[in-house]
Formats: sequence, C-alpha cells, structure tokens
Amino acid sequence: MTGVRQRSVQPADADLRLDRWFKQHFPGVTHARLQKWLRTGQVRVDGKRAKASVRLVPGQVIRVPPGADDRPPDAKKSSAPSLAVGEAERAALLEAVLYRDDDVIVIDKPPGLAVQGGSKTHRHLDGMLDVLRFDAKEKPRLVHRLDKDTSGVLVLARTRQSAAYLTRAFRTRDVHKLYWAIVAGVPKLKSGVIEAALTKGKRPDGERMAADPEGGKAAKTLYRVIDHAGRRAAWLELEPLTGRTHQLRIHCAEIGTPILGDGKYGGGGAFLDGIMAARKIHLHARAISLPLADGRMISIEAPLPDYMAETWRSLGFDIAPNNGI
Repeated sequence: MTGVRQRSVQPADADLRLDRWFKQHFPGVTHARLQKWLRTGQVRVDGKRAKASVRLVPGQVIRVPPGADDRPPDAKKSSAPSLAVGEAERAALLEAVLYRDDDVIVIDKPPGLAVQGGSKTHRHLDGMLDVLRFDAKEKPRLVHRLDKDTSGVLVLARTRQSAAYLTRAFRTRDVHKLYWAIVAGVPKLKSGVIEAALTKGKRPDGERMAADPEGGKAAKTLYRVIDHAGRRAAWLELEPLTGRTHQLRIHCAEIGTPILGDGKYGGGGAFLDGIMAARKIHLHARAISLPLADGRMISIEAPLPDYMAETWRSLGFDIAPNNGI
C-alpha cells in the first residue's frame, strides 16, 4: 500500500476544485472515500483541513492519504462518456464552430440540444465533445452553460489551463454576455435594471426556479428595448450581471413581459396568436466578449436560428448585422 504523499498543485490545476483534482489525479478514489478522508482530516491543503469545494492555487501542497489509487477502478465507470455521434450530428457540430484557436472553441449551440446530461437527458453536448477535439490531445471542456432551449454562443476550453482561466473569468464577471429575446408585451420603460432574487423550489409540475425576495440569491439583469410591434411584442437586449439558473426567463416574466414561448415561467401570456413558432422559446445568446490568457479580448456573435429569424421578420423587426449590438 502506498504511504502518505505530498503533492504540489501545478499551474495547470489552478482554480480546480479539490474533489475534481482528486478525480483527475487519483481516479481510483471513490467519492465516498474522499468524503470520509475530508471528514476525518486525512486530506489536507497546506496542512489545514479542507472542503471538497475549495479552489486550488498553484504551489499549495495536498496531503494524499495512504491507499490513494491513481488508476481508475473500471474504465466503464469513467465520467462523461462519449456518445455515438452520427454523420449528420458530426457535420452540424463542426458547422456550428464560430471561432477556434489553441485554447478556445466558441460554438453556436442549437436550440433543443442540452449542454449536459441528466436523468431524462441522454443526448447532450458534453457527450459529443470528442467531435470538437480537432488536433488537440484532449477533448474540449465546458466552462459555462446554456439552457437546453436557449441557442447561441457557447464557449469551450481546449486545455486544462484554459478551462481554469475561463472559469475564473466567468466567475469574476470579466466576461460580457448579451442575449436577444422576443417578449410578449412591451416593458413600461425602454431600458432598466431587473433585480429579483431567485431560489429553487418544488412545484406540482416539477422543480423550477422562482423569485424569492426573502431567501433567494441576488440576481440582476440589464435590459433595453431595441424595437417593438405596437404593444403586442418587443425585441429586448438582455445583459445578465449575475448567472442564476433561468435568470433571464424569470426576470422577463417578473416585469410582465414573458419570453415568447416560455410557458414554464410566463404561462398562457407567453404565447402570441399568428406566430408560427410561438411555442418555442425565443431566447438567444447573441454575443460574448471574453479575455484570453494571452491578453487578447475576443468578441463573437451568433446568428439567430431560422425559426427565430422568421419571428423577427414577421413582427417587422430589422435583423441587419448592425442593429441591436
């Protein structure tokens, strides 16, 4: 049995959670075993007890208890298994690439594709990332999320170092994101700030987020009306200043103008007669600006999916390239 080891955190593991560090370097250690070691103080960071969620800093020393196995117990149990991808799906993913360099890939995620799997989700981007490996030694990594029904700009990191850097940039709000939405109705003010704290709760129709001014987590969104079709509908530009689950959908509903097609949060008021795709959610991650580790700042835009572009046109909104950004 291997004795106690002291392992220094390398620059490539900067900002990695402690539990994920173990998963990468000691895949033979089960989650339950790691939790026991943490509870009993057998795993330490710089000589101190630590939680699984602590973020690591290069140069820190991790105490690894005896018996930590750096071999996976069973290759079949490895995380994020790759899914079988057909030629049509492969071609669509490659076509969706908006930007690529040695560190980053930015894609235009189609609506209806889940980013990660779940109990009822078996087809998801996370399982298809091998398609986007290109010339890299490893498949790209997710650094942020979009809802299944939200389309548009999604950033992937091509290396562990890039993933750590981008994760930190998203968390510190150094990344600038803009969304487009069609909403039912028109906000009272042409621009403003929506502040409504959010929490997760249970409803008869399943789990969902909800506004909760008492116990919710702070959430803030800037909005601007780009155009409107009378009082029937409006085209909004949305900038989330926080990153809560379903934040934009709930915030639009909170000001009385739910996103078109979002019956989950807008009820019957989220649908408009005469719109062909009215039952599909009209929320699109239009643009993103983000810093790269080499000091560059890149800005990427994603075009509207076909059904949204048709709705924009049917409402008389001009989607020329320079309009709205």
